Amino acid sequence: MASQQETETSQFDHTPLYCEENVYRLCKKLSSTGVADTEASDLFVVFISNDKKQIPLWHQKASHRADGVILWDYHVICIQKKENEKPPLVWDLDSTLPFPSPLASYVAETFRPSFPLFSEFRRFYRIVHAPIFFRCFASDRRHMKDSDGNWNAQPPPYDPIIAEDGTVHNLNEYMEIRSVDAVPIIEADLVNAVKNEQLGVVVNEKQIEEFFTLPT
Repeated sequence: MASQQETETSQFDHTPLYCEENVYRLCKKLSSTGVADTEASDLFVVFISNDKKQIPLWHQKASHRADGVILWDYHVICIQKKENEKPPLVWDLDSTLPFPSPLASYVAETFRPSFPLFSEFRRFYRIVHAPIFFRCFASDRRHMKDSDGNWNAQPPPYDPIIAEDGTVHNLNEYMEIRSVDAVPIIEADLVNAVKNEQLGVVVNEKQIEEFFTLPT
């Protein structure tokens, strides 16, 4: 199946340092081209960050190191979980790993859970259902401007994303991820919460794979 095969990242829009918009458009295209469900019901947008906004990720194209490690303030990926198919797939346009990658191998290679980290570098994950993300997410890119209004990085050529209700910017609500917001345990009703809450749910690193074993 197409979703099980490695895909060329060049088929998708990508603007460096605008990962949230890249993933928004990636999910739209996966849905429109039949790789994902037409309603995007099998797609989840995952924001990765922590209290200190310091998260190490490996195999990132922006890294200047041989192992591809880089320290992001936050990152955004897409995880696809089809009801009757395994494994879940990770779509990360900024990764040097196969595109897409099975979730288990992506976690092992990108997060390296066995690598000892100080507490301020531990990652947390906000899982948002793509159909809700399409309706509710907005970014006018203000986070990419300095105090004088100049761009810190060249913005995408297309218009900023506006939510269905007219909201022009709420990216900060998605990228603000605190350890205290992480759910204590993974339960079946978390899927319902993700499918009904604008900001989804926050899980810790030990829970990210477990969440995607739940029936969706």
